[in-house]
Amino acid sequence: MEHILGHGWEITPAGGATGEAFFAKHQEQKLFLKRNSSPFLAVLSAEGIVPKLVWTKRMENGDVITAQAWLNGRELKPEEMSQERVAKLLKKIHDSTPLVSMLQRLGKASFEPGKMLLELESSIDHEIIQLPNASAAMRFLKSELNNVKNTEFVVCHSDINHNNWLLSDDDELYLIDWDGPVIADPALDIGMLLYLYIPRENWSQWLDQYGIDFTDNLLLRMKWHVIRQALIYIQWHKDKHRFHEMNNWIQFLQEVMKG
Repeated sequence: MEHILGHGWEITPAGGATGEAFFAKHQEQKLFLKRNSSPFLAVLSAEGIVPKLVWTKRMENGDVITAQAWLNGRELKPEEMSQERVAKLLKKIHDSTPLVSMLQRLGKASFEPGKMLLELESSIDHEIIQLPNASAAMRFLKSELNNVKNTEFVVCHSDINHNNWLLSDDDELYLIDWDGPVIADPALDIGMLLYLYIPRENWSQWLDQYGIDFTDNLLLRMKWHVIRQALIYIQWHKDKHRFHEMNNWIQFLQEVMKG
């Protein structure tokens, strides 16, 4: 990294799962660097969804380094996920034609429920399936598969955890960490956000802010996608030996299945 930036830059790892992200500082200049980011980042920057992309450089070994503006700020608190600006930014993302076009150019096809279910069945192990809530959840996903088909496919972030929402010191809101975007039913993002952060009695109000009616069909689609994602997280935490987090998601799945 040093030979790209020049002398005098202080570079420190930014953490994260990939180990490919860094903070760089030189006097008053601050950058967020990442190795081999998707070209999708440029469109996210142009749309104002992530902090501004400053430059992109290709290294001799073929790696591509991107530099974004390093903004002082903080992640949203769980209780702040009910704010109107969260709903408005998510709606902006879901309405963006350039985002869909770029993912399609990168080879992404629409991620339909049938394919989602097949991928889940191939990735979840026998021990998880034997859990009572998990086996009931899989039966639900299969039985409702034909009822959750949707004609609207948008770019979904697919991990709208409050930690991924950045509020800058200038009061600008961004959704960051776009490592797993998909072209899918917007209910994928909306459902997880509502089930995790918004009291049930306030769902209709939040959806009004987003700009969509609260219907029985939307409720079914949200529940289907949330159950699928919960099973994925249960398996992921088990694979990482994070059993406390795994049990939290099992409890979460149980609550969703009740509703």
